[in-house]
Amino acid sequence: QVQLVESGGGLVQAGGSLRLSCAASGRAFRIDDMGWYRQAPGKQRELVAYRSVGGITKYADDVKGRFTISRDNPSNTVYLRMNSLKPEDTGVYYCYADTLQRHWGQGTQVTVSP
Repeated sequence: QVQLVESGGGLVQAGGSLRLSCAASGRAFRIDDMGWYRQAPGKQRELVAYRSVGGITKYADDVKGRFTISRDNPSNTVYLRMNSLKPEDTGVYYCYADTLQRHWGQGTQVTVSP
């Protein structure tokens, strides 16, 4: 079983920055994609960004140029650097890791005040 532990959420003013981290641990496994989703109040969970084990990245249109996903493969850790944050970025951010199935973190709250 793979466990994902997230950290780095919090409260920040609009225009500020945060960095989220997510570390995977557990039995020996090979992780393919790792990434982040977010869920705003009253909305569906949506993909923010992902990074494949080979380095291919994809971003949601509304975070391009502001967010950067990076990954340390040996430690199975994925990061999300979020700059120029906006109130609409507020939500619970969930990391995931794909092995033969998708594994989810517990979520970390990000709140951006106007």
